[in-house]
Amino acid sequence: MTPAKLTILVIDDEVQIRRLLRITLEATAFSVVEADTGKMGLAEAARSQPDAVVLDLGLPDIGGLEVLRQLREWSRVPVLVLTVLAAEGDKVAALDAGADDYLTKPFGSAELTARLRAILRRAPGENEPSVVAFGDIEVDLAARTVRRAGAEVRLTAKEYAMLRMLVVHRGKVVTHGQMLRELWGPKSEDNTHYLRVHMTHIRQKLEAEPHKPRHLRTESGIGYRLVEN
Repeated sequence: MTPAKLTILVIDDEVQIRRLLRITLEATAFSVVEADTGKMGLAEAARSQPDAVVLDLGLPDIGGLEVLRQLREWSRVPVLVLTVLAAEGDKVAALDAGADDYLTKPFGSAELTARLRAILRRAPGENEPSVVAFGDIEVDLAARTVRRAGAEVRLTAKEYAMLRMLVVHRGKVVTHGQMLRELWGPKSEDNTHYLRVHMTHIRQKLEAEPHKPRHLRTESGIGYRLVEN
């Protein structure tokens, strides 16, 4: 039986670059899907669940760094940044945003495929699903939407960020300190009242009985846990 080809998502607005990458990658037994904007790239990543992403930073709608940040909210897929930006600061910013490797244009085909093989070898395994459901709640991490019984629920940015942390780490306790450091900064670890207020609002919007939450559980004195059943 012939093994399935690994799928590479190419996000680049230059037609010539996409054509070159398709020819190069398909010649080395990869399958290729394409997107020419950041928003289309994020949607395609959620739809096709590629094995790796080749990402240009200079996209016409949202920047490549923002694409990386949004992608990393729900996916660990390996990402190779491919760009004309060669300054050290640009490389550091891309790596800090979640890139696995960085290659500047113009590039050699052999080096490109070698770097892709390298990040694929380091890949942690299957991608996390972009849509997580519990009870009558559905959280689409790629689209950043929340639905309850099919109807969209409006959360504030902080409410969504708290819920996203619990969804990503579902089944595990997320401590007060973890949430406060990530969402409010390293100097906010004593402000647990921020969490209580926002969690109250989230439960009112999502739980059938907010005072007896089924899914968004409190671990007394420690943090919160998302229970799916």
